[in-house]
Amino acid sequence: MNNKLKITFLGGVGEIGKNMTAFEYNNEIIVVDAGMTFPGDDLPGVDVVIPDITYLINNKDKVKAILLTHGHEDHIGALPFVLAQINAPIYGSKLTLALVENKMKEHPKVKYKAVAVKPKNVLKIGAFSVEFIKVSHSIAGSLALCINTPAGNVIHTGDFKIDFEPIDGTMTDLQRFGELGKKGVNLLMCESTNVCRKGYSMSEKNVGRALDEIFKVHPDNRIFVATFASNIHRLQQILNLAEKYGRKVAFTGRSMINIVDVGMKIGEISFNRENMIDIDKIDKYADKELVIVTTGSQGEPLSALSRMAAGEFKQIKIGANDLIVFSSSPIPGNEKSVYNVINSLFQKGADVIYDELAEVHASGHACQEEIKTIHALTKPKFFIPIHGEYRHLRMHKQLAMALGMDERNIILPTIGAQIELSPNSIKKVGFTIAGQRLIDGYGIGDMDSNVLRERKQLSEDGICVVVMTINNVSGDVVGEPFIITRGVVYQDEAEAFVQDTKNMIVASLKEQDLRGCDPAIIRNTTKRNVSNFIYRRTKRRPMILTIVLLD
Repeated sequence: MNNKLKITFLGGVGEIGKNMTAFEYNNEIIVVDAGMTFPGDDLPGVDVVIPDITYLINNKDKVKAILLTHGHEDHIGALPFVLAQINAPIYGSKLTLALVENKMKEHPKVKYKAVAVKPKNVLKIGAFSVEFIKVSHSIAGSLALCINTPAGNVIHTGDFKIDFEPIDGTMTDLQRFGELGKKGVNLLMCESTNVCRKGYSMSEKNVGRALDEIFKVHPDNRIFVATFASNIHRLQQILNLAEKYGRKVAFTGRSMINIVDVGMKIGEISFNRENMIDIDKIDKYADKELVIVTTGSQGEPLSALSRMAAGEFKQIKIGANDLIVFSSSPIPGNEKSVYNVINSLFQKGADVIYDELAEVHASGHACQEEIKTIHALTKPKFFIPIHGEYRHLRMHKQLAMALGMDERNIILPTIGAQIELSPNSIKKVGFTIAGQRLIDGYGIGDMDSNVLRERKQLSEDGICVVVMTINNVSGDVVGEPFIITRGVVYQDEAEAFVQDTKNMIVASLKEQDLRGCDPAIIRNTTKRNVSNFIYRRTKRRPMILTIVLLD
């Protein structure tokens, strides 16, 4: 009998984001998470990046379920595109599925089946038996998984931390991890995001205490709190403080308003709706009567807070009596954008408190001592670090070895890697097609797309358009060529540059016999000549468009 489990990594290893892993036994596949990530500066115009799911599409009849660990975008963001091609039920906590439902409203043609699960539920899917385990994270409804297979038990932690003072009153279920460890865990797959940080992560309750102190010390200020919309426990604490200090709450930012609406609908957020006001009504209240909860903690250019900082938010003008709290820390790569917004707010006279000044943010990810606790409780035979850049995975491997694990029993995964697990062995068995697909409006592309190359060329070197009219009978050039440039030369050089380019084109055309000539040949020759001329003049290679009109 075949007792080998194949694990395929489609995202979330060697990177932060677009988490997706497939577990395959015989003719059955279950998928854990379907996340996205945001594009970097090297992907101009791209909206989001999702995993390449070619492997799943090629095996779609085998896919029996998609299991969601929690509702963050890097775990559910690719679902609309996955479900459009793979018909499989999705399972997750009540909040996770509510967030999925909200997301799927933008994709009404995609039909799907969703089943809510709770901690301690056990789900039977073919040869798989999946138990859901309660974990703390920066979003409610987070779950770890114990996947029981003929190849042994596999624990997938999802994103987690060990918070001894959780807002919802229910800790990460360490007892269950310990019980599973006693029964025998063949493979542990543990997140690695904060493995480089020593000690323990800060409790979410600490953030509440810090915010309480801020509210107390600034009784007369209008208070703004910028935070992640998905951090429902943080939002609950802010709402509690607003009630405690007699302040009305206004929300800005579409994602913030949507999350609060979803949270209240399913009972994850409790607050007196009479104390919530529309952002258009804030002028009716004194500064000391208001708390404004906003998106934009990562300096996103179009977010509510960024528009306030730029003076472009119609309902709110930032001034000297405003106190803005960044209840977050900059995601790596966002630091410059965040500090630009902070500087702009200071320039408008506001006071700003951020994570370097007070304990106003707690990470949702486990630090070293919490990660060690999971290893110690589960006592796995084999180990694969997940959810992190390569440096995180490597550091996590070293941590596991320091705890006594044999290096031969640890595998560092890469995207596309396929790993085979049996009761007594683990090994890499190959690679499959994997990587990233680019979501651009309604289009889906890849890294080799001509569209991307052209956008990069336009953004770096500009464009030059040349329009020529040729008499098809005589072969003469009719009038001067018409030239438009954008992003090629500076204004004070433009007139002379355009005239010199025109002269060069006319001279080169006169050297050719154009009578009855194929316009495509004229276009290509002129394009090459203009490109070489501009490079000699500017050392740039702009996009060249040549248009030939026959008279």
